[in-house]
Amino acid sequence: YALQRLRPVPVTGATQTVLSWDLEVEGAREEVRFIDHFGNDTRLYSVSGETQRIAAIARGEVETRDTAGVHGAHTGFAPLWLFRRETPLTAAGERVAALVAGLSEGSDIERLHQLMAAVAGRVAYQVGSTDVATGAEQVLTSGAGVCQDHAHVFIAAARRLGFPARYVSGYLKLEAAEQTASHAWAEAHVDSLGWVAFDPSNGISPDARYVRLA
Repeated sequence: YALQRLRPVPVTGATQTVLSWDLEVEGAREEVRFIDHFGNDTRLYSVSGETQRIAAIARGEVETRDTAGVHGAHTGFAPLWLFRRETPLTAAGERVAALVAGLSEGSDIERLHQLMAAVAGRVAYQVGSTDVATGAEQVLTSGAGVCQDHAHVFIAAARRLGFPARYVSGYLKLEAAEQTASHAWAEAHVDSLGWVAFDPSNGISPDARYVRLA
């Protein structure tokens, strides 16, 4: 018997409007759906019996807006101070501290853009170089990773600078006609702007090509 919590349903917000969305899950039974303390549409599924295949198929249409990465004011039940706390994947050690020390002075938003460029410069995009358990310090040691690793390093460093920061998962529309892989980026909270998104893997603040999931 197992329980699986899924968050594959985008919600309408400052950067997007969900026009339609359908989620079909095969091989599991939906037990409950709710909005979690982060504001995510969350579904809980149960599985029992012998090992089997579970498929989650999502279809929908989302209208996106380019806000230069600004997501806006903080909402949800999780307090801002929670986003300053370290997690096992975003623990800051000597390498994160050194990355932060190399930034020059400037406004909050200028320093965060510097940080995004610094993460991209220190961590080469290399598929297969890490896994889901690789933390920010390990990524900086190896100097290679993928989008989730860029996000973890950025979050660890942003928190070291004193900014609340969080991980975002979703989709990025590329030139390729067929895409199935999800994408990951980060957001930092700036007092004058609210949450602002940064994608170190591509060196930009997310624009209209991005769809937020959770």
